[in-house]
Amino acid sequence: MRLAKSPLALAIALAASVNVQAADRQITEEIVVTASRSEKPLSTIPNTVTVIDAKDLDQQLSINHDLSTVLGNLVPSFSPSRQKLTSAGESLRGRSPLYMVDGVPQSNPLRDGSRDGHTIDPLMLERVEVIHGANAIHGLGASGGIINLITRKPAEGLRQSLRVDSYTQTEDTGESLGYGFNYSVSAGQDQFDVLASVGYRNNGVSYDADGRVIGFDNTQGDTMDSDMVNAFVKTGYNWDDQRLELTVNHFDLAGKNNWVAVDGDKGLGLPATAVEGDVPGDAPSNEVTMLSLAYSNAEILGHELRLQAFSQDFAGTYGGGTYGTFQDPVYGPDLFDQSQNNSEKRGMKLTLVKEGLAGLPIQLVYGVDVLTDNTYQELIQTGRNWVPETEYENIAPYAQAEFNGIDRLTLTAGVRYENSALEVDDFVTLASYGSQFVEGGNPEFSETLYNAGATFRATDAIRVFANYSEGFSMPDVGRVLRGINEADQSVETFLGLDPIVTENQELGVEYRGEILAAQLSYYTSESDFGQRLQANADGIYSVQREKTEIGGIEARADWFATQADVFGIRYAQTDAEYDSNDDGRVDSDLDGANVAPDRFNLSWDRDWSERVNSRLQVNRFLDRDFENAVGATTAEFDGYTTVDLNLELLALGGAFNLSVQNLTDRDYFTYYAQTVGRDNRYFAGIGRSFNLSYHVQF
Repeated sequence: MRLAKSPLALAIALAASVNVQAADRQITEEIVVTASRSEKPLSTIPNTVTVIDAKDLDQQLSINHDLSTVLGNLVPSFSPSRQKLTSAGESLRGRSPLYMVDGVPQSNPLRDGSRDGHTIDPLMLERVEVIHGANAIHGLGASGGIINLITRKPAEGLRQSLRVDSYTQTEDTGESLGYGFNYSVSAGQDQFDVLASVGYRNNGVSYDADGRVIGFDNTQGDTMDSDMVNAFVKTGYNWDDQRLELTVNHFDLAGKNNWVAVDGDKGLGLPATAVEGDVPGDAPSNEVTMLSLAYSNAEILGHELRLQAFSQDFAGTYGGGTYGTFQDPVYGPDLFDQSQNNSEKRGMKLTLVKEGLAGLPIQLVYGVDVLTDNTYQELIQTGRNWVPETEYENIAPYAQAEFNGIDRLTLTAGVRYENSALEVDDFVTLASYGSQFVEGGNPEFSETLYNAGATFRATDAIRVFANYSEGFSMPDVGRVLRGINEADQSVETFLGLDPIVTENQELGVEYRGEILAAQLSYYTSESDFGQRLQANADGIYSVQREKTEIGGIEARADWFATQADVFGIRYAQTDAEYDSNDDGRVDSDLDGANVAPDRFNLSWDRDWSERVNSRLQVNRFLDRDFENAVGATTAEFDGYTTVDLNLELLALGGAFNLSVQNLTDRDYFTYYAQTVGRDNRYFAGIGRSFNLSYHVQF
């Protein structure tokens, strides 16, 4: 019999042994930049916004270093983490979010490799701003919302920081042992400042609650049995009301190819696992380099000016196999190959802010975004292009106005004009698609997107908000192009390349009192020509273009019960359907690759003394059945509950964190495994695991 509750008993005993000295807690209002591209109090933004500050981020990373897990713990409308290198199937409000780092897009919409959450070490982050729902002001790819990862800033004077941590499970301490460190130095003198940081992480192997090695995803990629290196530099120069800032980040995560996947049996309830052995081909990896040069001027011709130029180079390598899709008689039978997704993004963002437009109580934010994205997907063992080189060019001027001339009322309205073009040369598909010749072309698209919102403060504690916003994104162009299996097709006329315009409506109410903060919102999200992923016979996904409708409820509350205790609850419920027979009406449930389960997130934070604090959090995923147009069940999800615990002790000049993930050692299969995964991806969830870290600044 397992001693499932012994860590909890130990934690309670430790907490009870300290002298309780309650620390003051209070509800403070966050300032948000992402939602409107200018600094705004959260109470004036007519959207649901989640801000994960440095304290919450550090606490969650002490439990699990996976950014998707952090988002799921604090943003319940975000899908449960795959617990893998891939983020395929992870959505926000049932649609793909746009990941950014300091405003630089990380997502690869032209050939969505689903590696968006692994482009920077989360320890480099100061905060995360999550905008729920479609957003017109940031353009391409934000149909589900925006996840902006905001990096740390240099401090005044000389400051150094060192963090070391280790991770293990009791099943096999040696194999499961993982460890990492992060060192940073920050200095500021006169007008100059700089922050430099380097991080390394060695990830071990994970076990489920029954002591079995969790199956490896040798194709899409895994974070188990891998090495991660991240180098980060941010330096700036200040003069008058101006600043010039350069940020460089290089991220490299690569597997070791030491574990061979073993298929499970979904029908018998047997999970996929792995055995030690050599995996052929190059190891799955992510290599990402980002540069950002930003200039700001607080006062120029009556405006505030922000100008940013950026680049991001992404190379994502996937595991290989002798898949039917890769076969070609020219290379002989049983051909082994693997793909690498490559994307080079270059762009510029100009933002101008004018207060008191024409002497009226109107703030105007306007500017233009320019983006080029050159993407292709190569089969690296044979040098063939699976996805042809595709260049996307976008110029998008925008304007956003805010009127606050009526007491307690804030009105916003905006427009964005997307002017886009694709350029694809003539190409020939792989032999498995019939070696089809496809005529290249330069299709152009233009869309005018609108948004409008209002926030009304009924009392000092209660506000009501509503918004309408349109999102613009391209379908997964790479999947569409590479899958052409009919003759005489042309890029110019291929219907599957039409962009996706998503209409989002939201209505919410918020209460912020002295001891209670709560918010409830209802939203709908519709697209007449959306995108749905559907697995083919060999497990490789294709894009289905269909009408989609998504609606849901989000609720959250924080109760400051005492000066030492805070209780939190988060809830998300989603309904999502698509049109399966092209009759203009939605009739079938979107599956687990496209929509998250309904869930509760519960938490209890307590300051036991000035030196000891804790967090106990519970994630409850609710059962869900998926039905098709005739009411037949196509997939089932058996919900489960996991519990995590974090204890922080301030000692030896720093902070020790002891964390236990899956405290009760719950045996479960992940959401993706149950609803979408086949035998090869029928993965159990991670069993009880322990994290110990020490962080010191000096």
